[in-house]
Amino acid sequence: MEMELRTAFTPWASLFGGSLIGLSAVMVMGLFGRIAGISGITQGFLGTVLPTPGAPRDRDWRLAFLLGLLAAPLAIMLGGGTISQSVPANLPGMVIAGLLVGLGTSLGSGCTSGHGVCGLARLSRRSFAAVLTFMSAGFVTVFVLRHVLRGAW
Repeated sequence: MEMELRTAFTPWASLFGGSLIGLSAVMVMGLFGRIAGISGITQGFLGTVLPTPGAPRDRDWRLAFLLGLLAAPLAIMLGGGTISQSVPANLPGMVIAGLLVGLGTSLGSGCTSGHGVCGLARLSRRSFAAVLTFMSAGFVTVFVLRHVLRGAW
């Protein structure tokens, strides 16, 4: 049985979305002097909610940023747009993948948005190494899943 995977080619939507991501990163840096990395924003917000020593005290903008992440797809749907998302039925695989992403984010001192968007824009060597690492791991993972295991997962 041959597995077929198709990816939609959406250059205008991708350009618009990428521009909004870049604009938000510049705004967070300009307004708050912070990096717009989702893991850091979330960790900082949780540190203000759950008493943690050394937690930042800037909860409001972090909450607004996180709510914006949730509100954007809802706004698209309310405007008549559609969002299609497929989720694999392999719950144990998803749990393992989520834990590995969390571990990698912790070990790498940031996530793909923090390193890939903000770190590279700041010419950070550490972010460049992180981006090379997670892109390489992604390439290998896709190759193994699509060509070696042939969709067994």
